[in-house]
Formats: sequence, structure tokens, C-alpha cells
Amino acid sequence: MADDRSPAPLKALRPAFDAAPAYGEVQEIAQGILWTRIPLPYLLDHVNIFLIEDGDGWAVIDTGIKTDEALATWEQLFDGPLKGKAISRVIVTHHHPDHIGLAGWLCDRFEAPLLTSYSTYVGCKVISQGFDEGTTRNQFDFYTRHGMSDEVAGIVAIQGNEYLRRVNALPNTFLRLVMPDVLEIGGRSFRVLIGDGHAPEQVMLYCDDERLLFAADQVIEKISPNISVYANEPNGDPLGHFLRSLRFLRQEIPDDVLVLPGHRLPFHGLHARCVELEAHHEERCDLIREACLSAPRTVAELVPILFRRPLDPHQMTFAFTEALAHVNRLVRRGEIETVEQGGRLVNIPAGEARAG
Repeated sequence: MADDRSPAPLKALRPAFDAAPAYGEVQEIAQGILWTRIPLPYLLDHVNIFLIEDGDGWAVIDTGIKTDEALATWEQLFDGPLKGKAISRVIVTHHHPDHIGLAGWLCDRFEAPLLTSYSTYVGCKVISQGFDEGTTRNQFDFYTRHGMSDEVAGIVAIQGNEYLRRVNALPNTFLRLVMPDVLEIGGRSFRVLIGDGHAPEQVMLYCDDERLLFAADQVIEKISPNISVYANEPNGDPLGHFLRSLRFLRQEIPDDVLVLPGHRLPFHGLHARCVELEAHHEERCDLIREACLSAPRTVAELVPILFRRPLDPHQMTFAFTEALAHVNRLVRRGEIETVEQGGRLVNIPAGEARAG
């Protein structure tokens, strides 16, 4: 007889703590696991840092960005709750400056090894070489071809060089983390998981014995991680990678885990949050598909449809590249196509160009 039982309803997202620790202070997650935060100079004003007791020291997950305020916060920690303890290992989840910016500084200060994915290490090394004139020109052409004005494109095309000022030089060696490695840290076993979409080969750690998931920026409470297409991979499909990573988490990780994300509060309700994120991106795909039915649209024309608040150049970069990520996903699914009109790329319903 067929099994007609309905799946168990998803448990709604529930924050695990009422508030986050103040800068320079720590919150105990479990015995031997601490949570602290490092300030960021952005609208999202912090990054979560987790420390796992590791013998006589602490293994640290992510580091914060290279700013005077971030360095001062670390010094406050070393003079306070972390006093007398060394950093034994520096584990970096992905190459974005708020996560890798002070990895080199911590490794050098404590002679600690760096553990991360190959894409994270090499990506940071490549970006840290800076943008030459040809790269900047390619950036500018990438934005203008998709409808951005020359004035705005001229501003956002040079923003990649900001990376150099926000990231310390990495050590010359590192330990590569790949799935399904198992890391032994302070008597705990952590399975290495790899996510994608927000950043290539983003590292997550899962402790099955204690149902702890260090999720980095793959799954965050209340906010969606940025999913972007960049000039060096203009036809990439990071949104497809991201959605597959969410499905992987739902299939492989139990719903009763405590999720420890890269930003905002730790929470319970992993599967529900994954479903919410999938629905959020489908809604954005629907908006783009509907907009392209009424008229050909450049990516620049789609940005205000998806992001209705005013955007500064820094926010515009993320909004523009995320809009393109949704366009590319719809192209891969055969629902729209990108064609050239008047020297710019516009998006139209699939088959319309051939029909015309």
C-alpha cells in the first residue's frame, strides 16, 4: 500500500539568543565554544566570529576586516576574555574581506596555520594583486553593456581595489579544506561542508554529536546573502549554485541543528530558512520575467524593480550583480534570453527574438 503520510511541517526559524555580544565581549554557545563580533564599516555593521577551544588555545572561524576599529576590538578581546590564550588555527570560510581580512595578521601574530578552501586562498591572492588598467576597463565595459550609465560605471568599476586596503597579506602556505574532510578540534569532530553561490567553495563545519552548524554566509537569519555575477565570469550561474547548496543542506543536515551564521543571530530552523531563501529568489525571478514581458530590459533597468530603496555606489554594485545573477538563472532555465540591441544587452522572453 502506498505511503500517503504527509511530510512533517517545517519548524519556523527561532533565534537562539535574545541579543548579540557587545564588541570586545564573548557569548558562550556551548562549553568550549565562544561567539564574538567584529565591527564592519558598512550597513551590515558586524561579522560573527566563533572560537573553539583547541588544547591550550582557540581555533578561530573567520577574522573580520582590516580596519583600525576591527584591530582595536581584537586587542580588547586579547586583553579581556581571551587573555593568556593563543590562537591555534585560523579557519576562513570564504574570501570576502569581512571574513578573511585579518587572517594574515592573526596567523602572523600567533604563528598559527591557515585552513581554508583552495578557491578562498587563491581568490584572495589574485584579487590582492589589484586591478590593472585592462581589468578596470573590462569592469567598466561589463557594467555599461548591461545598461549602467558611464558615470556610475566609472565609480563602481574601481571598487575592486578597495579589497587591497581591507585584507592583510595571507601566509605563503595553507591547509586546504575539502568535503568530506573531518577536522578534530579540541575533542570535537567537525565535518567539512562546501557551499557555493555567495562565494566559491565556502567552508562550513558541522558537528553531528552536538548538532552545531557553522554556516558562514550560506544561511543567515532574516537577510539573504548576496549572490553576484562578476565581470570575469559574466555568464556564470551563482544563483543556481546557491540554490543547489540550500537543497544539499536540507538533505544532509538535520533540522534540529543550531545554526551559527556569519552575521546576525544564531538560530534554529535550518530547513525552514532554506525554504524561505529559495522562495525569496523565486519571487525575484518572477519579477524579472514579468518585467521582460512588457519591454526589453537591461540589467540596470531591472535593479530598481528588485531594489526599491536608494542605493549608494557600494550598494549599487551588489544590487546590479545580484540582478544579473537572477537574469542568468532565468537564461539557464530557458525562460528569458539576453540579446544585443543598440550596443547594449537586453533581456526578453525566450523565443521572442526568433519569433520576431
